[in-house]
Amino acid sequence: MPRDRTGDTTGDRTSDRTVVVTGGTRGVGVGIARAFAETGARVVACARRPPEQLLDGVEFAPLDVRDPAAVRAFFAALPRLDVLVNNAGGTPYRRLADADAERHARVVELNLIAPLTASLAAHEHLRRSRGSVVMVGSVSGGRPSPGSAAYGAAKAGLANLAASMAVEWAPEVRVNTLVVGMVHTELSHLHYGGPDGIAAVSRTVPLGRLAVPADIGSAAVFLASDAAAYISGASLHVHGGGERPVFLDAATVNREK
Repeated sequence: MPRDRTGDTTGDRTSDRTVVVTGGTRGVGVGIARAFAETGARVVACARRPPEQLLDGVEFAPLDVRDPAAVRAFFAALPRLDVLVNNAGGTPYRRLADADAERHARVVELNLIAPLTASLAAHEHLRRSRGSVVMVGSVSGGRPSPGSAAYGAAKAGLANLAASMAVEWAPEVRVNTLVVGMVHTELSHLHYGGPDGIAAVSRTVPLGRLAVPADIGSAAVFLASDAAAYISGASLHVHGGGERPVFLDAATVNREK
């Protein structure tokens, strides 16, 4: 295997790297931060509020990614940066006609504009370190998303932004997107209901379960590692095989009598 920039031949050593994970204090962000910390990297988790319990090997930095001035100041103060994981995001369930455009625009701001702001603020660091950006996207960006339409639109835009960024910033900076499916986190009950609802939704996934945050973390570590040195502008689907087409359950061909 070719040597990576650190002289290591394993292709996944990150012990001398600094990693920033936005939204890294809960849910998927915790899984991503923990996965990078386990490689020995210096990991900085950013969020508006501190976590209830800080992970071993992870530093916390207060930051509202929707505040451009604060984002620029945060990255300017870092001595170096090798990996930026744009994970901060999310949305409540809200049908389009149940809110005004300004409220939907805030969802787009968090899920699309904030990653752009952070990436631009981090660019010079990443250019010097020949680092990478990992965008945390969603399957909602590639299919209709009733109840979270603004979120789906933002995630669709995020994938396109990452692909364009990968071309503009090559060869110094690699940019990729994780297209994440359903994940079992501490907030899963808000989307799927209690244990019965989560179990029912899990059965719709070909692999038979929802992802856990560690699944997303492992994929993020891979995309940021030198094992993925020739991967840029890509969208890696981490969704357990996707969604079973609804028409298959309605079709009568070959159905047992």
